Amino acid sequence: MSLNGMGFKNRGEIMSLILGIDTGGTYTDGVIVEYGDKKILHKAKSLTTREDLTIGIENCMKNLDFTDFEEISLVSLSTTLATNAIVEGKGRKTGVILIGDCPEGKLPSNDITVLDGKFDIKGRVIKNLKEKQVEDAIEKFRDTVDAIAISGYASVRNPEHELYVKSKVREMLNLPVACGHELTSSLGFYERTVTSILNASLIPIIVELIDATKTVLRKYDINVPIMIVKGDGSLMHESLAAEKPIETILSGPAASIIGGIFLTDQNDAIIMDMGGTTTDIAILTEGVVRKRREGAQVGGWLTRVEAAEIFTFGIGGDSYLHFNREGQLKIGPQKVWPLCVLGKRYPHLSDELEMFRKKEEYQSCSAQKTDCFMLVKNPRKLELSQLEMEIIKILEERPHSLFYIAHKLGRDPDYLDLQPLINAGVIARISLTPTDILHVEGRYNKWDKGIAEIGVNIFAERLNQSISEFLDSVNKFITSKLCIACLQSQDDYKNQSFNFMGKEDPTYSINNIFNNEGELGLLANNILEKPIVAVGAPVSAWMHKVRERLNTSLMIPEHSEVANAVGAAVGQVMETVEVLIRPDQTTKRFIVHAPWSRESFTDLETAVEYAISGAKKYVATTVKGAMSNSYNVNVFDNREDIYTEAFTTNNEDTYVETRIKVIAIGKPSLKVSFVERN
Repeated sequence: MSLNGMGFKNRGEIMSLILGIDTGGTYTDGVIVEYGDKKILHKAKSLTTREDLTIGIENCMKNLDFTDFEEISLVSLSTTLATNAIVEGKGRKTGVILIGDCPEGKLPSNDITVLDGKFDIKGRVIKNLKEKQVEDAIEKFRDTVDAIAISGYASVRNPEHELYVKSKVREMLNLPVACGHELTSSLGFYERTVTSILNASLIPIIVELIDATKTVLRKYDINVPIMIVKGDGSLMHESLAAEKPIETILSGPAASIIGGIFLTDQNDAIIMDMGGTTTDIAILTEGVVRKRREGAQVGGWLTRVEAAEIFTFGIGGDSYLHFNREGQLKIGPQKVWPLCVLGKRYPHLSDELEMFRKKEEYQSCSAQKTDCFMLVKNPRKLELSQLEMEIIKILEERPHSLFYIAHKLGRDPDYLDLQPLINAGVIARISLTPTDILHVEGRYNKWDKGIAEIGVNIFAERLNQSISEFLDSVNKFITSKLCIACLQSQDDYKNQSFNFMGKEDPTYSINNIFNNEGELGLLANNILEKPIVAVGAPVSAWMHKVRERLNTSLMIPEHSEVANAVGAAVGQVMETVEVLIRPDQTTKRFIVHAPWSRESFTDLETAVEYAISGAKKYVATTVKGAMSNSYNVNVFDNREDIYTEAFTTNNEDTYVETRIKVIAIGKPSLKVSFVERN
């Protein structure tokens, strides 16, 4: 992810307009960008409507206050849908076809079948596939799953078996299908299998986003290419995203990083994106954000997907303010709907909170008194207890507070556990959040301030504090957590081991940075070495205090609240392929292990020539699907020959392998021409 790579050095400026859309967990953001002059012409936000994405996207388009949609040359999307689906365990049901073995470890699906065919790690056939067994395995998944994942032992050394099974799936079933070797060149069978399963489970979700976007675009007569941001910050065409949606994990944070760089022209900075659910931080050094070498880890699953090195912390505008069992105030990491947002839509919630707050029999309750709940979806396929069915029935008409639900059921609210229904995505929690705090303080006024004030009163009473004391303590708590997030990210980036997050109270660590005179104290070596670029809707509320505490410089660029959509609009296309060449001691030939085939050659240089030529064609074909053929794709190749140190009498090193990486980079096709500068 490079700042230089985002522009067009020595080329004419782009005079067409790009529509950037970010579909997040809470909001859908949109921008109209004129790339050449780096101008944000229009911007808008709307609530994301998970039940029907077209509603939120269309509302965002309407809010743009823009009419010249015929001038749009490109539409580019970023999203957290894939990441959220993995974290929440809401990917579509996936059938798994394993070839040759079953990897050790838990997998993200229980619908698994294993076929007999197998290659060794050199890509040589140990056992051939049996056509009848393949067809029977595929037939087993008819009408029972939403997608198919295929993963074969050593398939990155020889993809023949995976490709054959994939062709049979497409012949027999009308289902999305994903192969492990198409997603990673890593030899790790377990991680590759996890990646292929998650990828297959996400295909229907990303296709739904693409289809929803197209439905809205047709209403505005917009017929242009659609690109999607990958987790490394680059773009891929919608057709590729529909095949490899796993590459969109961390798409939203990556887009925000690109947006922050674009809006500030910074080359060295800490880029912080504070959203509704999390705060995501990346370290920008000489215009580059590092990638995670081991692959992105999401929802407890280690994938083999290349993604930007982003440090994530569970603090955002919609983080859950609550008390732990010891009565201590906590923030996050769970995301909830703010009281002010849903209170505006459902005014009766204010009455319910006030009514049960004053009832004497509930004064000693330790339950979260600001909690309310709403029905999200009908749980047709879930096995529910009688109590859970009664809760759903109460919520079918409209949302209600925890105490209202407990009263209707005749239950003690302290022992009414609604978390299983939340985990299943059946209901959602509504409660006090930092967004509500901003409404009470008058720093934000989009939603219902009245219900936010009720929530703050409930918390202040429980802590025996005045309203002002409570607001002050919450703001200090949030500021401290953000300070620690910056320090922790810097330390993790430098591979140091200090754990700022280990203390229950974040102010413990932050206060030790300074001595009583306000000078740098215990943690002086950990003060930030780079300025902070802060983006996201909530940052202006707290980041100025963070700047003061850490004695650093801060930039909150104009349009920071839609930086993710900006990043989506200004990204670049990049495709990478890796090829491995290894000697076969038996045949004395050189074996090329490539995503498209396994070939052997009599000499190394011929093998290298074939590998580089084939890889260039492979990436160029992929990129040109999203590019104008009139624009030259820049292709870079890197060759690395690996030898062991000499331990023989003739003192000659032993050849082990050759690694070849080919990268293609370019901008998506636009309805404009480029003019060379003098």
